[in-house]
Amino acid sequence: MAKLLGIDVGTGGTRALLIDDTGRVLASRTAEHKPFASPQTGWAEQDPVDWWRACCEAVRQLLSAAATPSSQIAAVGFSGQMHGAVLLDSAGAPLRPSLIWCDQRTAEEARDLTKQIGQNQLIAWTCNPALTNFTLTKLLWVRNHEPHLFEKFRMLQLPKDYVRFRLTGDYAMDMADASGTLLLDVANRRWSAEMTNATEINPSVLPQLFESCEVCGKVSAAGAEATGLAAGTPVVAGAGDQAAGAVGLGVVSPGAVHATIGTSGVVFASTDRPQMDPRGRLHTFCHAIPNRWQVMGVTQAAGLSLRWFRDQFGLAAATGSDSYDALAEEAASIPPGSDGVMWAPYLMGERTPHLDPEARAALVGLAANHRRAHVVRAILEGVAFSLRDTFAIFDEMNVSVKNIRLGGGGARSPLWRQIQADVYGHAVEMVEAEEGAAYGAALLAGVGAGVWKSVDEACRQTVRVSSVVDPNRESSTLMERQYRRYRRVYPALRTIRQDSAESQTA
Repeated sequence: MAKLLGIDVGTGGTRALLIDDTGRVLASRTAEHKPFASPQTGWAEQDPVDWWRACCEAVRQLLSAAATPSSQIAAVGFSGQMHGAVLLDSAGAPLRPSLIWCDQRTAEEARDLTKQIGQNQLIAWTCNPALTNFTLTKLLWVRNHEPHLFEKFRMLQLPKDYVRFRLTGDYAMDMADASGTLLLDVANRRWSAEMTNATEINPSVLPQLFESCEVCGKVSAAGAEATGLAAGTPVVAGAGDQAAGAVGLGVVSPGAVHATIGTSGVVFASTDRPQMDPRGRLHTFCHAIPNRWQVMGVTQAAGLSLRWFRDQFGLAAATGSDSYDALAEEAASIPPGSDGVMWAPYLMGERTPHLDPEARAALVGLAANHRRAHVVRAILEGVAFSLRDTFAIFDEMNVSVKNIRLGGGGARSPLWRQIQADVYGHAVEMVEAEEGAAYGAALLAGVGAGVWKSVDEACRQTVRVSSVVDPNRESSTLMERQYRRYRRVYPALRTIRQDSAESQTA
């Protein structure tokens, strides 16, 4: 019986998960990362070496817990947080901490790119506009602000790719994750010569591209010594966390959609051709499946909103408990609509639909009779409203939505599941093994190892729906009215910010 290892390099930690060839989870372990540093407002950095440390810890703990000889692992697959720029020197050492996905410092670089190339041309070349989250803008920031480091830059890796490089000694990148660099010709699944020429990025810093289920290396002797894996074990390219998570949820065919709430929130639809929003509000990327694509909208601070509230104003001081379950239990005491309290979840700027790195969060509608529970429920609803924005754009683009599967923390909370069904006005599904992107990475490893002939076959044989939550008709009607009110919050916040900026310069 083949055993398959999936490794997910997330924002908060690295998770290692082991499955067998029926898709049954045998064991999993997570090693936390050091919290990301934010030395200035909107900045977010992590040390790539810390990701490798966490990977080694998680894999060793997993092998011990599963009592599995490493020789029984047929292949390894990776997933990870997207967009983070890992700049390596000629020896493969990081030149600086990685500017990760939620770093917003590159607004000027994004504006300059758009002015230089034009948004329509950017979308024609890469299927996407220039956003602060995309890797290219981070490279340009380093070139502009740290030229002494950029001179030594020889190889670009994304977060999971750096960890895989440490495991195998080989540079590689998959199509799905490379789509978020703004350097990939997404429609044709190749590096964009037009983009490298226009931005004067040397193509030699871009690694070889692979499809997600292709073997791109083997565990090296050094990687084996650090992790306990067997030298020579095949390693597939894997995918960014959203594409890998989609595979783990069985979202691989047109019409299949997942809504995932982790640190960020994503609504992801599988398509059989690259579908583009001419306004650039959605990302169009390669899927983790050859000759398939994805469109997705992103909420920057989804689960991060709840974590921020818990850490700053949560239950620990009052009760000694700071669990998310306790927060959800408290929120469940409040009826749908939170008695008019609304949360705009723009703690880290916003991508979909506003493309505004300067956006800021707000609580709206508070009164003296409102309790902490109202605020918590408003946060849960506000995140769902933000994700609903993506479904509205899907409607504009005629993107098919046949079934919606939930992933991440939003799938584990019964209250958040019901809120999402009510806000989306659509039944939502949960799968038996809601194990996130690490599960999808393990399935991709199985395809690379020949356990399954294709990603579609892997999902058919392993991913099973465990339950369905239908929207409550009365609550859904109320949430539709509340959503229309929510849509008016961002324009008001933008006006306030513009008035404030004008008064400061007057």
